[in-house]
Amino acid sequence: MQNGTHNDLRQSEIEIKMVTRKVGVFYGEKQALHDVDLDIPARSVTALIGPSGCGKSTFLRCLNRMNDTIRDCRVIGDITLDKLNVYDSKVDVVQLRARVGMVFQKANPFPKSIYENVAYGPRIHGLAENNEHLDHIVETSLKQAGLWKEVGNRLQESGTGLSGGQQQRLCIARAIAVAPEVILMDEPCSALDPIATAHIEELMDELREQYTIVIVTHSMQQAARVSQKTAFFHLGNLVETDDTRVIFTNPKDERTQGYITGRFG
Repeated sequence: MQNGTHNDLRQSEIEIKMVTRKVGVFYGEKQALHDVDLDIPARSVTALIGPSGCGKSTFLRCLNRMNDTIRDCRVIGDITLDKLNVYDSKVDVVQLRARVGMVFQKANPFPKSIYENVAYGPRIHGLAENNEHLDHIVETSLKQAGLWKEVGNRLQESGTGLSGGQQQRLCIARAIAVAPEVILMDEPCSALDPIATAHIEELMDELREQYTIVIVTHSMQQAARVSQKTAFFHLGNLVETDDTRVIFTNPKDERTQGYITGRFG
């Protein structure tokens, strides 16, 4: 799975799910992101890498308008999801975030039962026809998140009582439950041990058959393992983007080379 054709995206076959053009982000007067142009391919994993504070999480949060929640934050440029301008004033942000789900760095299950954590989204979005259908959505989401075998017989226990890795998979199940098209993951493994991390990475590989995934990771090994496309950010700029294999074996920009060989970061 490491390299070779598995990780390559054939140019002619690529369907693009999200497109960003000239995306900039300001916090008050300070510009944190400059003119980012990136095509995000459907049903694949795109990794955003770069040193701390380089703008990768800021960019990720633009994709489902999470930056709307930050005072003094202004986003410029164009971001489209299947040609829909996500910053159009007519866009319902709640609906957008159902289509573009998010999994955060720190697992944040609701202080509710495992069942209610997953059922919450489908309930508020009116996705379940009846209780039986809701049960089915919960079970399917937990199965997709690789958690059903561990929790299927204790759905009424609190989600906050699970281990860190299980909580993160519960948050993934919660994101999947509203049938998103894109899943954003902001350093989803940074608080997890190597075994839990391996679980999440395997999961990403399975989920990309159905979903478009964008992951921010501080681990270059993780980016190399899980993604098909990698984008390298530095000081608020997108320096370079290409097939993951190319970025890690033959980057064009010396800043990329310097980062992946550990000369800075």
